[in-house]
Amino acid sequence: MLDALEATARKVAPDVHHWAVRGVVETSDQLTVRQNVAQAPHRDVDAGVMVTVRDRGGLGYAATSDASEPGLAAAFARARALAHAASAHGVFDASALPIARPDGRYASSVERPLASMGGIKERLALLAAASASTRIDARIVDWTASLWTVESEQLFVTAEGGRAEQRFGFVTPHLQATAHDRGVTQTRSLAGQYNGFCQQGGLEVLERAGFAQAGPRVARDALELACAPQCPSGTLDLILAPDQMMLQIHESIGHPLELDRILGDERNFAGTSFVTLDMFGSTMYGSELLNVSHDPTRGEEFASFGFDDDGARAERRFVIERGRLLRPLGGEISLARARRSRPDLEGVATARACSWNRAPIDRMSNLNVEPGTSSLEAMIGSIEYGVLMRTNCSWSIDDSRNKFQFGCEHGQVIRNGRLAEVVRNPNYRGVSATFWRSLAMVGDTSTFAVMGTPYCGKGEPGQVIRVGHAAPACKFERVAVFGGA
Repeated sequence: MLDALEATARKVAPDVHHWAVRGVVETSDQLTVRQNVAQAPHRDVDAGVMVTVRDRGGLGYAATSDASEPGLAAAFARARALAHAASAHGVFDASALPIARPDGRYASSVERPLASMGGIKERLALLAAASASTRIDARIVDWTASLWTVESEQLFVTAEGGRAEQRFGFVTPHLQATAHDRGVTQTRSLAGQYNGFCQQGGLEVLERAGFAQAGPRVARDALELACAPQCPSGTLDLILAPDQMMLQIHESIGHPLELDRILGDERNFAGTSFVTLDMFGSTMYGSELLNVSHDPTRGEEFASFGFDDDGARAERRFVIERGRLLRPLGGEISLARARRSRPDLEGVATARACSWNRAPIDRMSNLNVEPGTSSLEAMIGSIEYGVLMRTNCSWSIDDSRNKFQFGCEHGQVIRNGRLAEVVRNPNYRGVSATFWRSLAMVGDTSTFAVMGTPYCGKGEPGQVIRVGHAAPACKFERVAVFGGA
């Protein structure tokens, strides 16, 4: 489909102020072995085109799975009609928006192609071995190994001659073991029950995850948790490992900074934001140790790209620097609206769509906390009484992405500067607007890890998109911590 898309689009495109076409072909494969039994393989192949038209000051979209001349011509006609209908009701003049002129290619960095390991038979053999390795004790009552791979090709062309080709390879390995002992059930996973370890690449992603060797460790952790006491409750110092920092960044920085949410677009669906336009450039979002980058250029991270889905070139930018809030996560459409009251506002290239049949909206991409200078040993050594928490398993946050309560799979008490007993059901709560100001130490590169999530939901109609988060371990002071008792 993509081979002929550009020529077909240029042949049938109408005479309008601006048009763009984004074609997507995506193949997704999911394999699972549960309790040493292979589950039915699942493959999805999806392909289609999104047409964007700006004309008479309006903006319109139309999607089609028919990339023939008649199919594209019909999509262009619908998009143009919608643009004309919207022109009398818009809050900004779409003809005044900057026109992206993409020119280039992007491809995920793949060191060892997945095809080199063979087909379904060989992949299922890998999963079977990983699954079997977690059954180290009769108290392991459920165990699973899975591998989710996605190959995606995209072509973006514009009326002005812009052309961007992108090819992505996404790899999400997963291991999970559930232990039951004397009425207590606990689950431990490789990096989160919602697939927190996910990256772009090939077989090297499995190696970076330690997938083939991780089964016994995951099972041992589950057994230890089933026998562990409840997490203590109180106002304590807290260290979060990168696989929990991922969720903390996602919910209490990423979503609040999405510009369309700040402007109210998500109020009736995914919620609004406690952040307001006047906060950018002045508000201290966190302590001076907090530096957060939007970085779609980091090769192995899950949401890396060369161009966003409006054709804007990827660029690494700080959204928070030395604790100060600098810019929102918003593309040119949201910026045009926001600049009516904040003409100086800067954004980032992060308008993204989950598929060919969705229009791009403001999304976090790779949102990372930059490493600091503290070792994990130094952070632990600085705490008289606290908890180290690893691996997200639950979350709850209010509609403005401000008050939150998060839970982790694994906790370990810190007493007199040393790691002590493991505890189960570790949880903590706080307020986004103040939690990041309690950041007291930021881990160095030795504590840094690249994580992500395949399941970020937002939009009307709904879109579930891939997001990357990289972070070191971090220490927070005087946090409300509680157990499950």
